[in-house]
Amino acid sequence: MDANALAHKPDTDGHHNERRLIFIEKRFRPMKPLITVALVLATLFASTFLMVTTTGVLTVEGIEAGLKAASEVNAIYVVIGIVALLLADIFMAVPTLTIAILSGYFLGFGLGAFSSTLGMASAGVTGYALCRLYGPGLLKKIYPESHKREEMQSLFNQHGSTLLLICRAMPILPEVSCCMAGANRMPFVRFFACYMVSTLPYASIAAFAGSRSSLDSPQPAIYAAIGLALFFWTAWAVFIRRTRASEGRLES
Repeated sequence: MDANALAHKPDTDGHHNERRLIFIEKRFRPMKPLITVALVLATLFASTFLMVTTTGVLTVEGIEAGLKAASEVNAIYVVIGIVALLLADIFMAVPTLTIAILSGYFLGFGLGAFSSTLGMASAGVTGYALCRLYGPGLLKKIYPESHKREEMQSLFNQHGSTLLLICRAMPILPEVSCCMAGANRMPFVRFFACYMVSTLPYASIAAFAGSRSSLDSPQPAIYAAIGLALFFWTAWAVFIRRTRASEGRLES
């Protein structure tokens, strides 16, 4: 190709990149309020985790020692302790998976799974209820424009159910997801169903692993922790990939 032809060749790559940037801007501009609120919530929960870990108020060793002492008195105190610790997760970040594994270790599979599920469900419902009650008012202070809040609610309605289904993929995400569901007025039945679909197997597998573990043979608990993490990380990766694929189809 000669120089004249090159000079007059349309800049298709530049035009395509410009179209792509415009598409991305239009696509993600409505998500900015949703992402901002999620980051604020994540920061708040992360700060409680740092505060708890740095002050030593709540440690894995302390939790284990407390549950051991409770088990020597009566199993009901272990159940109460498990539920209370997991309920506290909505106010301060606690090692959820470790507590669920310890529930199986001290209570056995059945009662351990019940205690862990009850505690996680209580935390989720509490976060949902508090944010459904107070969240809209706080969102109104953050975003006075009603159209931004409506856009955020619309986006959460599109992706909120999937987010709740895979919320166990990483720490803090369950709390953020429940609070976002409440603040955006997701119907309770839909919220609870999606949340429990991920929470019930998570708590049950962790409790089962704990019931099969011991101080001399902790492998079941280790394998369960690794397996659950890999499963939910994979689910999160698939969710991100499908979201990007759908964006690509919309762009084309």
